Amino acid sequence: MQSTFAISTGSAARSIIAAQATSDEMLLESIAAGERAAMHVLYARHNVRVFRFILRIVSDATVAEDLVSQVFLDVWRTAGQFEGRSQVSTWMLAIARFKALTALRNRRHEDLDQDEVQQIADSGDTPEISMDRSQTSATLRNAIAKLSPAHREIIDLVYYHEKSVEEVGKIIGIPQATVKTRMFYARKHLAELLKQAGFERQAA
Repeated sequence: MQSTFAISTGSAARSIIAAQATSDEMLLESIAAGERAAMHVLYARHNVRVFRFILRIVSDATVAEDLVSQVFLDVWRTAGQFEGRSQVSTWMLAIARFKALTALRNRRHEDLDQDEVQQIADSGDTPEISMDRSQTSATLRNAIAKLSPAHREIIDLVYYHEKSVEEVGKIIGIPQATVKTRMFYARKHLAELLKQAGFERQAA
């Protein structure tokens, strides 16, 4: 993926170095003021996670890349509207989720296989499952793939994106109590699937 927000060298490069030490919230303030260097840093900081999040929903790398560009274009255009009620990353994932689900709805004429959405390896460690990734990654992916779409989404946001219950609720648009309930059953089902696959160590 290549950033749509290409910037020049020289003074712009120095601006990037300075921006890298700032918070996401400060970057958004700079973006709202039209500073492309800040946009470049925010993109570099979050584009991979946004891409993986979208890819888990649409299961199409080309579509995911296009949607990532759309997400960051929206960020560029609406940075001034951010009210700070959640983390910047939570706000961006909510935008990403909306665009990904919209893309799925627009693909009515394609035979989407939702069971394939989770067949994508993630390079991040999952705190919940402390098994050896080199030996069990395929089994874990297969187990996650067997969860319902709602439960897969919860696992993805909590463990791969490290979002809190409150943040997950804001991204998906459901009450925190519902997030907790889905999380409970998602972990329980995942533990059962892993046990069936021959792993005694279960999700807590």
